[in-house]
Amino acid sequence: MGSQGSQGQVVLGVDSSTQSTKVLAVDVASGKVLARGQAPHTVSTGAGRETDPEVWWNALLTALGQLGEYAGRAAAISVGGQQHGLVVLDAAGRPLRRALLWNDVRSAPQAAALVERYGAEHWAGRFGSVPGASFTVAKWQWLRENEPKAADDAKAVRLPHDFLTERLSGAAVTDRGDASGTGWWSSETGGYDTALLDEIGLDPAQLPAVLGPGEAAGQVRAGVPALRTGALVGSGTGDNAAAALGLGLTPGQAVLSLGTSGTVYTVARQRPTDPSGTVAGFAAADGDWLPLACTLNCTLAVDKIAALLRLDREAVEPGGSLALLPFLDGERTPNLPYASGLLTGLRHETTAGQVLQGAYDGAVFALLGALDEVLAVDGPGAPASSDEPLLLIGGGARGAAWLQTVRRLSGRPVQVPEAEELVALGAAAQAAALLSPGESATAIARRWGAAAGPVHSALERDGGVLERLGAALSLVSGG
Repeated sequence: MGSQGSQGQVVLGVDSSTQSTKVLAVDVASGKVLARGQAPHTVSTGAGRETDPEVWWNALLTALGQLGEYAGRAAAISVGGQQHGLVVLDAAGRPLRRALLWNDVRSAPQAAALVERYGAEHWAGRFGSVPGASFTVAKWQWLRENEPKAADDAKAVRLPHDFLTERLSGAAVTDRGDASGTGWWSSETGGYDTALLDEIGLDPAQLPAVLGPGEAAGQVRAGVPALRTGALVGSGTGDNAAAALGLGLTPGQAVLSLGTSGTVYTVARQRPTDPSGTVAGFAAADGDWLPLACTLNCTLAVDKIAALLRLDREAVEPGGSLALLPFLDGERTPNLPYASGLLTGLRHETTAGQVLQGAYDGAVFALLGALDEVLAVDGPGAPASSDEPLLLIGGGARGAAWLQTVRRLSGRPVQVPEAEELVALGAAAQAAALLSPGESATAIARRWGAAAGPVHSALERDGGVLERLGAALSLVSGG
């Protein structure tokens, strides 16, 4: 990956995340990043987590405007976006209210009611995942119960990346990767579950068409600033599926992503069907599957603890006897939506730096707890090994304290890809595949070498910390 200009074909990859929109202009032949753009989002705090979808669109236009000549030269564009969010639109495509974001846990009662109504086994077998508060189906139920007029007035229901793709192209489409996080797209049948939609008061006509891998949504419509009218628009996908594309991920490789949320995932050939709900059985954007476990509390939670202690985020200290579970927003994995943070084991000699290290430990502990289950989806013959380096990505991957904590608690070697903005890069690979018939987005990303980076050797697992955190989790979960 590089940063020098090129006169070859150019594609654009978009990462519309919780906090900001980022856009990369990428040379198709080499994978060199030619230009970058970025603009922040406004996220509400308090009772819920919401953002006006127009914020995403305006941020995208701002970021595109920072690309200079490359925006107008781009032959194709694709959007990777935060998963699960609920966007409800009127007949003209205008938002009826702010979007409910993935990390809005007000829909936890609705998720629990859905699971109780149909049973976890049914959800896992039919949809690949047992819905939690993050899933779109739970948010739709929350809207119906709490704001029935907005639900009744909705003429279209979209995911965040769908909204931007439609604004770019005019096409009401999504992809199987992002659709698999709604709770109403069946991984068993590969389509929307009409019986469930009828039960929850949704007409299939309100939902976008689901495109397959490599299919184009359409072309950039006239009047979109900075972009060339007629440039191809990819189907787009969810952020984790886009990052998997950006890495050129293959079965047996595990990714640990440290961002606003924490995720661990791999690419699998077998369809996941975990009734415990630990492993979400998402579809991969390349046609395979993307078993994934996600935590709500990751970098933001640790940064909050650092701010409370008035410490720099790297000011950790070893030792001590404490255990800290930073479940500041409830938690998704483990499924404890009503939990709060827990700190145990304080002593007179405990230092602030040790408390901060405890926050790192607790966040990583929650992710590693699901790692083996994610890698086991393809069965005992899967090409997964404890010797295979964990691919550490996301904003936290650049932090020394995060890297050291993952090494110390996983007992595995860790590889940190040098490429940045992997969601946007995966979206760019998806866009590039539209220009390269016969070459998949995954193959393009592997040709670009985006996963290359230093490998840090394994450390002996810190059994004492893991034991203390396990005991603390039993207190929170009642186990």
